[in-house]
Amino acid sequence: MKKRLALLLASNFGLGYAPVAPGTFGTLAGIPVFYLMSGLSPAAFALVWLLLLGLSFWAADQAGRYYGVVDDGRIVIDELVGYLAAVAWLPFSWSTAGLGFILFRLFDITKPPPVNWFDQKLKNGFGVVLDDVAAGIYAAIVLRLLLWIVA
Repeated sequence: MKKRLALLLASNFGLGYAPVAPGTFGTLAGIPVFYLMSGLSPAAFALVWLLLLGLSFWAADQAGRYYGVVDDGRIVIDELVGYLAAVAWLPFSWSTAGLGFILFRLFDITKPPPVNWFDQKLKNGFGVVLDDVAAGIYAAIVLRLLLWIVA
């Protein structure tokens, strides 16, 4: 039961099994979650995000052990947590959600330092998730700059 739960969570309820671009599909799960969480107070958003972060460390680690590959492509819960870091505490709009999605995917795919450090040095669930959190922080900075410029 524990293994099934970890695999279900790690794949964002099956999105990680997409035949192409599972990371992109895993990130798409973040848009409705962003919509739901955007109505939360900043403290509640942080608490929910931290709970998801802890859950993602566990699920990614368990799934990596099961698949025999630390950062198996079917593990996409890290994309969800990273995307939510990119859009944290912003009001929901489709333009913000879309721009956050594009920026997060850009930083997640290119893995500029120190994003790549987590990916290369931490070969466990923490590394799988933390590189996406770092990519999400980069995306958050750029997203806020762009929103400030156009406001």
